[in-house]
Amino acid sequence: MNNLTESNIERQNVLNNRYALQTIRENLDVNALHFHDELLFTTKMVADYFEVDERTIKRYVQEYGDELMANGYFLSQGNSLKEIKLHFGRDINVPTKTTIVSLFSFRAFLNIGMLLTESERAKQLRTRILDIVISTINGLAGGGTKYINWRDRDYLPTAIKSENYRKNFTQAVGKYVDGLPTYKYEQITDLIYKAVFKENAKEYRIVLRMQNEENVRHTLYGEVLLCISSFENGVAYHINKCYSENGNQRLSIDEVKAIIDDLAAAPTMEPFINDARTKMASRDVAFRDAWHGNLAEYLRAVTPDEFDKFIGDASIDFDNILEANREVLKRLKQTDDE
Repeated sequence: MNNLTESNIERQNVLNNRYALQTIRENLDVNALHFHDELLFTTKMVADYFEVDERTIKRYVQEYGDELMANGYFLSQGNSLKEIKLHFGRDINVPTKTTIVSLFSFRAFLNIGMLLTESERAKQLRTRILDIVISTINGLAGGGTKYINWRDRDYLPTAIKSENYRKNFTQAVGKYVDGLPTYKYEQITDLIYKAVFKENAKEYRIVLRMQNEENVRHTLYGEVLLCISSFENGVAYHINKCYSENGNQRLSIDEVKAIIDDLAAAPTMEPFINDARTKMASRDVAFRDAWHGNLAEYLRAVTPDEFDKFIGDASIDFDNILEANREVLKRLKQTDDE
């Protein structure tokens, strides 16, 4: 999360995070118009703050108009402009005969600051923004984000259901697939991970900077875990089916790989796999500052609802429900990951 001038997704990940925006607003000393609990800026105010010419701001508005309008830039005219003129009088510094005025909301003001490359003050603002965003996310997540997926209210029910599907998978592999017990589970799990999010367990651990004793499945977002579990359940079904059809002959790893490849290409799995890839790639950039290079094409901005889901009003403090679910969680931790 450090390429604000070049990445619309990274800019939007800041602007969609209302918790960070509130902190930025509280810590930023700016000259703005306070109107109906909103901060508004004229083009001149924006130019003065960033110590650039007004023409520079207008050029950015012309080039990035759609993005800025989506974040609160607007043209005030008619009754709206009349109300603003009456409210602020000379403070707005707009000639009496002016019929239309460009105004920036606080989001749009920050948006310009994340775009401007000519302004040293904009560069300093970007540094402050990134510091505040990282601090806010870590603070609301309880000091770290590796297990931010646990703050989703739906995570625990999904993890409980996934345990049963995982057992179907491990039982099928154990009974009907050739190979050393520990090694074949690891091999087939890696094949499934590769099929779903284009990384095996080792690669995923590197991206998330995980320790050896940490369980990969415990870091997966609920939707990703559900996709993996569905995939494992499908693989288990086809292993059982092939074993019976082959006269109760065990399958090789290559035959299981063929099952996984076919399942990954199935139209019924495509929306679930694409959704899992999108959510993992996008959320990990925004929340964990973790980059999944193989999933770059699936990257998009995290929505305001997702910020609420993981660090805001809709999230939960997972530690507070540990006692009530201690036995269930104990079983989950004992589930073989790789």
